[in-house]
Amino acid sequence: MTSEPKTTDGLLFQRAQYEFAAHIRNPQCHPAPVDIEDRRLAIYRNLFFNNLQGFIANGFPILKSITAADHWTALVRDFMHRHQSQSPYFLDSSAEFLHYLEHERSPQPHDPAFLLELAHYEWVELALDISTLELPQVRQQGDVLDDCPVVSPLAWPLCYNYQVQRIGIEYQPSAEQQAITHLIVYRDRSMKVGFIETNASTARLLEIIGQGEVTGHQALVQLAGEMGYADLSAILAFGRDILTQLQGKEIICGFR
Repeated sequence: MTSEPKTTDGLLFQRAQYEFAAHIRNPQCHPAPVDIEDRRLAIYRNLFFNNLQGFIANGFPILKSITAADHWTALVRDFMHRHQSQSPYFLDSSAEFLHYLEHERSPQPHDPAFLLELAHYEWVELALDISTLELPQVRQQGDVLDDCPVVSPLAWPLCYNYQVQRIGIEYQPSAEQQAITHLIVYRDRSMKVGFIETNASTARLLEIIGQGEVTGHQALVQLAGEMGYADLSAILAFGRDILTQLQGKEIICGFR
């Protein structure tokens, strides 16, 4: 069964919609439709920009706070112009904005070297806050070495070239101040999102535990072998302390 061809009126209406949307997204590049009063168009222009800018500012408050007002406005307008959102929901605008920064935006001379990493870190906080994932129903009591720990699906190990957790008005590192930073951003049973600064060894330990049903002791023995660390008793003592701390924050959310 074939669809009927569109009428001339239908094509004209569709064209008018495209012209209207293009103008609202980027009024500097796309002229206003000739049959709509500019006063009315201004309402739509301001409403769309202010709503979208507000959602992005809420999702990336640190990035906004360290960006000059004119650069921030230009950034949001360029996002509106270039990015074709895949979701109709404003709640998804943070993920859409991050995609734009990573894949569509041309870097500008005033961009800080850490822009993408800071944006990703801020997005992770929001993504965890609204995630529909839940902590698994596992045994809460156990021994972190003798039993098999379970890593929370709401604990995300991250690695950055900058100390993104410190960035703000008072601290903005340059390219010469790079420092490998390992973080775990997590959400606990009370729905609170937090983070801890860690290191490559702890990140690898969590990876080993997450790969299969291994006891904490077995995971630490494997880690010691990978690191070429001969003093097993020392790494077991270190591991017990670390795993107990992670259990306290529900990054280790229980035992199999």
